[in-house]
Amino acid sequence: MNKDKKSNGVSWGALSLVTALTAAKLGWILYSKRYIDHNAKLNIILDAEQHTFDSHTAGKINFFVNPDGNRTPVLLVHGLHLYAGLHDMLPIFDSFRTVCPIYAIDLPGFGRSQKSDRPYRPSMYAAAISDFIKGQIGKPCHVVCLGNASEYVSMAAVNQPELFKSIIMINPSGLQMPSPTSLKGASRMEKLQDIFLSWLKVPLWSLPLYDIIASRPRIASYYHERFCYQTSGELIDLAYTSTHQAGAHFAPMVLLSGKLKVPAVRERFYEKLTVPTLAVYDNEPGRSFDMLPQMVRENENWQAFRSRNTKGMPHFEKPGELFRQFDLFWEKHA
Repeated sequence: MNKDKKSNGVSWGALSLVTALTAAKLGWILYSKRYIDHNAKLNIILDAEQHTFDSHTAGKINFFVNPDGNRTPVLLVHGLHLYAGLHDMLPIFDSFRTVCPIYAIDLPGFGRSQKSDRPYRPSMYAAAISDFIKGQIGKPCHVVCLGNASEYVSMAAVNQPELFKSIIMINPSGLQMPSPTSLKGASRMEKLQDIFLSWLKVPLWSLPLYDIIASRPRIASYYHERFCYQTSGELIDLAYTSTHQAGAHFAPMVLLSGKLKVPAVRERFYEKLTVPTLAVYDNEPGRSFDMLPQMVRENENWQAFRSRNTKGMPHFEKPGELFRQFDLFWEKHA
């Protein structure tokens, strides 16, 4: 009899816990839909013109430009993370806007670019970069890219090398030691990603889930991990407002599923680049550059520069040292 009572007590306790958790989830979903502002005002203050470029592949792309100067144009491409946007490239834009025509774009699904519910894939990002260079810049340019945008830029440059004068990659992804994977394993992983993405995109909880992920404390934590010294408060503010736009959760959910990685990017694209390429790397958490020495050794068009005492955002923390390397590199490949 005592065992039955104890068993019933455990059952009721478990049921109460499940009920409480369900109520909490439903409460957060209602709170997210009713009380969180998803039309926050984006205030990126730049001494530059702001325009929209219509890509036939990627839709409307927001960009800033300072067209002054007679040097080779420079295109800035931010990396993809859950809070990404052209705000991640602002120090580069500010430093070079008076010496060359310079462009900074919001990639599709981020910042002020089109954020509709559509199949975001690496090929679309590569096409967006190529479309922008051909249709807006109109001539070969230097490209500076951050993080995993290096994968998409390399795809574009392998397919259309005539659009690129050079590429500078800041902490490029895909340079870790290769892990053995079979075709069957890759196929299984792709199926799991599809299932995970289907779950992430369920309308009932997709946006509320992203509201948790994109809270101000989480954004601040992400950037704090990538600064050795003081994190820019303005950068956190801009990232927060960028994530609180209509449709801002669609592309990050695809990113979260893993479907925006380029499989075997080193073998398929980095090693096939023919344009001059400079890889800048530091101590970014979770990023490995084990294969970079081999890339530089085996490819004459590749070179590398190590930024010390930075953790992912060297262009914010050591701009003088870094931009001197940019200038030296561009002088050789004007």
